[in-house]
Amino acid sequence: MNRRDFLKASSASAAAAAAGLLPFGLRLAQAQEEQTYYMVTFVSGIDYWKDCFRGMEDAAAELGVKAVYTGTPENDITAEARVVDEVAGQNPAGILVTCANPDGLKPSIDAAVDAGIPVVTFDADSPLSKRYSFVGTGNYYAGVVAARYLGPIVGSGIVAISSVTAQLNHVQRRQGFIDTLAAEYPDVTTSDDLIVDDQNNSTIAAQGMAALLQANPDVKGIFATDALGAVGVAQAVREAGMGEQIKIIGFDYDEGTLDLIDGGQLGATLAQGTWQMGYWGMKMAYAVRNGFIKSVSDWQAAGISPLPPNVDTGVVVINAENSQYWRAS
Repeated sequence: MNRRDFLKASSASAAAAAAGLLPFGLRLAQAQEEQTYYMVTFVSGIDYWKDCFRGMEDAAAELGVKAVYTGTPENDITAEARVVDEVAGQNPAGILVTCANPDGLKPSIDAAVDAGIPVVTFDADSPLSKRYSFVGTGNYYAGVVAARYLGPIVGSGIVAISSVTAQLNHVQRRQGFIDTLAAEYPDVTTSDDLIVDDQNNSTIAAQGMAALLQANPDVKGIFATDALGAVGVAQAVREAGMGEQIKIIGFDYDEGTLDLIDGGQLGATLAQGTWQMGYWGMKMAYAVRNGFIKSVSDWQAAGISPLPPNVDTGVVVINAENSQYWRAS
């Protein structure tokens, strides 16, 4: 075969190969476009989830799939479980879910996974469920960061906590805070009777903290483990006229929280990697759904998750010096 014939043959082979591959590529792209992934939350109307979903949407756009946001407006585990069940009944390509209660959502998560739907938890975990991975804050360490911020400022005395007492991520934040105070700032103390269950509600937080401060006027610092709790706590402290005495660190942020920081009513808040939760959670669910992970020859038969069990998206301290960088553009 001379060079001209060889080139003709090579071109024909390449064209045939391309013709064979093109329909496969088109079929894959079409299949991906038809894939729909859901994000399910509780207290679904709060600003906090917007950044999580923005991350999910950004990843979905990169992957050529559809992302849908849904949830329950209440902090109600029964209602959220019902939403997860309804979403799973639509046979989506995957589900990202944050868990109002780790045990309450376990049956719904397990049922979805058993039905072949990849489930990734984010922000608040259900670690004993069959979820593939948890993407969110290392909550115990976040409590450590809060203690290391508040401890030196308070110096000595008692501090209170406003929290969601039954939610696992808040339990972990409180424990990290309490353990670190005991180990590193022994002159700063707290106790169970200095904890308000704010139920992720600013009104309940304000009312509960007002009553606590009336009974404990010597409180010198407060750690609020949720954004709405921080708003309520700041209100209670302001109305009690104790702003000079009490230093507050919150958790999460929205425009209102940033206003409190800039106005001097909130010393700082801890910002989670919310965009990262949605972005990487979406990519993880997609990778499982489309069989892109080959950690072992057959991870399903081996009975293991192909994903890391926990991915820590970290926290940073927002204060008056850097708050402008978290303002909505």
